Amino acid sequence: MTKMNFSRRRFLGWAGGAAALPAMPHIARAQTYPTRPVRWLVPMAPGDMPDILARLIGQWLSERLGQTFVIENRQGAATNIGTEAAIRTPADGYTLVLLGPPAAINATLYEKLNFNVIRDISPVASMARAPNVMEVSLSVPVKTVPEFIAYAKANPGKLNMASSGAGSSLHMSGELFKMMTGVNLTHVPYRGSVPALTDMLSGQAHVMFDNLPASIEFIKAGRVRALAVTTVSRSEALPELPTVGEFVPGYEASPWWGVGAPKGTPSEIIDKLNKEINAALADSRIKTRLAELGASVLSGEPAAFGKHLAEETKKWAAVVKFSGAKAD
Repeated sequence: MTKMNFSRRRFLGWAGGAAALPAMPHIARAQTYPTRPVRWLVPMAPGDMPDILARLIGQWLSERLGQTFVIENRQGAATNIGTEAAIRTPADGYTLVLLGPPAAINATLYEKLNFNVIRDISPVASMARAPNVMEVSLSVPVKTVPEFIAYAKANPGKLNMASSGAGSSLHMSGELFKMMTGVNLTHVPYRGSVPALTDMLSGQAHVMFDNLPASIEFIKAGRVRALAVTTVSRSEALPELPTVGEFVPGYEASPWWGVGAPKGTPSEIIDKLNKEINAALADSRIKTRLAELGASVLSGEPAAFGKHLAEETKKWAAVVKFSGAKAD
């Protein structure tokens, strides 16, 4: 072998190896991730449905991937504080954030945000959906959605619509109903769903679009009257209840939750997380637990969750503008 041929072959070998180098770190990164604990920011209060969901899936991920997924509640400013905190972290897969309806609503509700969820978050996976329930105080003499619409139109502005706060998903569920039916209800915002429900029980508030898990025991006890659920399909938790959409075609307003990561998080890490989260959602024990909480599985690929987030942002932008709601 001549010196020239040896040098040429050695050069080609190096060149071939160099060409393969960019792919190697990505493969290794996906195979070894995670190598340390992962922080999952939940911008809601401990004990709320989103928090329970994150802890349920976080435990699964910890067991499957061999590293602890630490749930950190970072609430405030209608989830904006926790969401922005996640966005400002390195895009390395070691910080995740739980997303729900506020991520879509706040894009229009707040005139000036330091971030844009669609631009700054990489969707990882959707997880679950739960119905709200349209319910009335026992003082309101109606038993169905059509009866309520007729009664509200006969008493414009006289019925108080309670919510957990201006711009909340409960508030927007009611505003969507108003927009689609033409009824005039007086919105009364509370600092959370518990005081709102308390006034529903006493009759000071007349109608509420509450999260089903929060109200279901009061409904079963006959302390408030449920008229319909807000999802497209009936709820297994209260199968006898119709949907609002059965009387108001096209109406749908249900809370959903998913996982996001800072924009730029490696796609192979996102795909790995998506695969494991979908595996968790397919597990019978987790399905059963979600059903007990009044929720159902909402699984899919990252792109599908990204599309859902964009559609929800557009949908609630119209409702926020209709309502004239402003951030507290």
